[in-house]
Amino acid sequence: MSQDILQALAEVLEQRKSQSAENSYVASLYSKGLDAILKKIGEEATETVIAAKGGDRGQIVYEMADLWFHCLVLLAQQGLGPEAVLAELARRFGLSGHAEKAARSIPSGGPETGAGA
Repeated sequence: MSQDILQALAEVLEQRKSQSAENSYVASLYSKGLDAILKKIGEEATETVIAAKGGDRGQIVYEMADLWFHCLVLLAQQGLGPEAVLAELARRFGLSGHAEKAARSIPSGGPETGAGA
């Protein structure tokens, strides 16, 4: 079920690319461009951190759903889907975080980013 909802959301997000920004929140994010999407992810990440600090489990789940949703918007905007992230998580599954990090090469754009298990 979890993967099904991610795929269903990915399909809706793809459809929103052809809709009017006046009629769709997601289409309005697409029309504003990458920086607007990244700003929204930053806002949602901050709200998730605040919810976690507050310790309200329901609020943590609510904010995490917002964060994941906006990350899915970013993936769609970049021509990617949740299956790419799921495949990467599957690749890392069973690796120690230290071993995974040591095996990574530094991206050409700058310092290492990401998380191991």
